[in-house]
Amino acid sequence: MQLRLDKYLADMGIGTRSQVKQYIRREQVKVNGLLPQGPQQKVNPEEDEITFQGKKVCYLEYEYFMLNKPNGCVSAVTDLRHRTVIDLITQKNRRDLFPVGRLDLDTEGLLLITNDGSLTHELLAPGKHVPKTYYAKVEGRVTDEDVRKFAQGLDIGENKPVLPAELHILSDETEPSSEKIISEIELTITEGKFHQVKRMFEAVGKRVVYLKRVSMGTLKLDESLQPGTYRRLTEAEVNLLKTSHKQ
Repeated sequence: MQLRLDKYLADMGIGTRSQVKQYIRREQVKVNGLLPQGPQQKVNPEEDEITFQGKKVCYLEYEYFMLNKPNGCVSAVTDLRHRTVIDLITQKNRRDLFPVGRLDLDTEGLLLITNDGSLTHELLAPGKHVPKTYYAKVEGRVTDEDVRKFAQGLDIGENKPVLPAELHILSDETEPSSEKIISEIELTITEGKFHQVKRMFEAVGKRVVYLKRVSMGTLKLDESLQPGTYRRLTEAEVNLLKTSHKQ
């Protein structure tokens, strides 16, 4: 693979294409120890050594991060009102990262951040039916009848019912402060409708008061990650995601 030198450096976050061209003109960039012919010079990321201000700039075609999304952070690249999930990824090389799917503003948990469009399609395409598992606290007592209804597929106001979902009741107890019954559940769905989990519980007369995604496909949230923190995916995690969801 060959790339223009200015694209190589811009992709790695050295600056915008116009800024990178200025750095090259100011002789702050070298290719294999030599000054380049110009920003249009083609380089091979696997063979050529590129330096900026004397420091080697390694090329990464793709980056993969696991983020424990916090409450109050929007699943977007840019936003005028809220902090975005991309703002939280401070130790990155690529400038073209994006979240794979969306979690609601008040929803926490697993979010994959990458620039790999092919993998994103495999995980999000409606026909792929990649399972996503959530932990939730629900106001009201979740019953075995609810489990049955979820397994059949609920009507949440769409053109047709959502696909069958796997609901597990973990516990239920009465809050001393409010005397309200709060059920703890785990739910696995294979779609990504707008506010789907919340709307499914509304369809059986209950309200989600806390929601956290704990897995997506083969990727499980690292329990050591506090809300707002992240880590790079391991090579094994990336390979498993790619191979398990390829059809």
